[in-house]
Formats: sequence, structure tokens, C-alpha cells
Amino acid sequence: MEINKVVAVITGGASGLGHATATAIAQAGGKVMILDRDSKRAAEVAAELGDNVAWVETDVTSEASVQAAIAATMEKFGAIHVCVNCAGVGSAMKTVGRENKPHDLGVFDTVVKINLIGTFNVLRLAAAEMAANDGGEDGERGLVVNTASVAAFDGQVGQVAYAATKGGVVGMTLPIARDLAPLGIRCNTIAPGIFNTPLMNAAPDKVKQPLIDMTQFPKRLGHPEEYARLVCHMIENRFLNGETIRIDGAIRMQPR
Repeated sequence: MEINKVVAVITGGASGLGHATATAIAQAGGKVMILDRDSKRAAEVAAELGDNVAWVETDVTSEASVQAAIAATMEKFGAIHVCVNCAGVGSAMKTVGRENKPHDLGVFDTVVKINLIGTFNVLRLAAAEMAANDGGEDGERGLVVNTASVAAFDGQVGQVAYAATKGGVVGMTLPIARDLAPLGIRCNTIAPGIFNTPLMNAAPDKVKQPLIDMTQFPKRLGHPEEYARLVCHMIENRFLNGETIRIDGAIRMQPR
């Protein structure tokens, strides 16, 4: 697909990796619908990026909310070609913590609902609209890009909920690619390392510095624009399908 001809829905598009991706696609001439629960920030980003970018307040865990967002995208732009899932939350809690306190089940449930179920909820509804697109070269009708994390492979102490959800995103990549192949829709996953996002910026240096030390080269946090460039490559490279790609400066996270 040519980026200047696509309509992309991007969850979490008002900040971090999603914002960078919305910016990259819009600047390349594509159209973007930002799906985000932060309506104030989403409106600011859409205004900043111009007429080809719109937004809709969305709860990715709600079927009705996502259905409304997909309908708004179809009404505004007439099609969906790309779905990028960047919405997500983290958590820090051990399976059994101090004084033998078990992991809070509500916290685990919330992280699963947003990171894993929310991702699937959005992509399934977006892909159903992509299936009606006219087939382009090779019969291609669309692309799904999900966001996992290196924690899917190197989950640290206290990351059990987060790592489980990101492992789930990795695990469903190939089955989704196989499910959607007859429809001409691809599915890939990006597994970022430690990136310079608002979530990471809020962490103290004592949290960030050990992670930078584990990163081999370049010795820094990733730039959201680097994630966005990988998404753009996935849009343009039709033979890239069913794959999870780490973008992490060769980090291999230690237990803590």
C-alpha cells in the first residue's frame, strides 16, 4: 500500500508511539482517525496535524465504543486500510508480594482487558471493514499492526500482568495473519524496547537508567519516531506478514 492513499485507525494515537505514528502517516499524505480515551489531548493532536486527521473518544475494552469509532471513521473517510494498536497500560505487582499478599486480581484483569482484549476488539472490527475494500496489488486489502513489548520475552520481576498480555499479543499474531490471509489482510506485531514515551518519562532516573544500561546500542531510550518508521515500512512492504519484530537496541532485560 502507498501511505498517501491509506486511512489508518490508531488507538492511543494522542500520545507516545501512537502520536508518532499518526504524525508519520499524516505527514506522508495518509488519513488518520485517532482512537483515544483522552479526548482533550486527541483533539489537540488532530488540530496540530491538519484536516486529514480526526479523533473519536474510545474505550478499547468496549465493543459499543469501538463500533462507534469504526463507524465514525467510515463516515469521515469512507474506508479503513490500516489499524495500529498502541493503546496500553502497565502495572508493577509481584505474583506474591510482601507479607505473602497475592497479586490483585482486579489489576491483572484490567491490564488484560486493555492490552490484550482491547487490541483484539479493535482489530477484529477494523478488519471486518477492510475486508470490503477493493483488492490492490497482490489482492491486498489491509494491514493490522499490534504493539507488544520485549517484556513478552524478557518479563521482569513485577511484570507478570503486563508480560502476559504482551505475550498474548505476540501469540495471536500468526493465527490472525492466517485467519485474515484469504481476505488479503496482513497482521504484524512490533515489540518495542524502552522508548521515550510519557509513561517512561514519568519514571525516576533510578528506574530508567538500569534499562538504558541494558540496551546494547544505541545506549539510549528509543525515539517514538523510530517505531513509527517501522509501521510505515510495514504498510509499504506487502511480503511482511505474520511477524513480530523487536525494535529495542538489542536489549535483553534482566530479572530486575
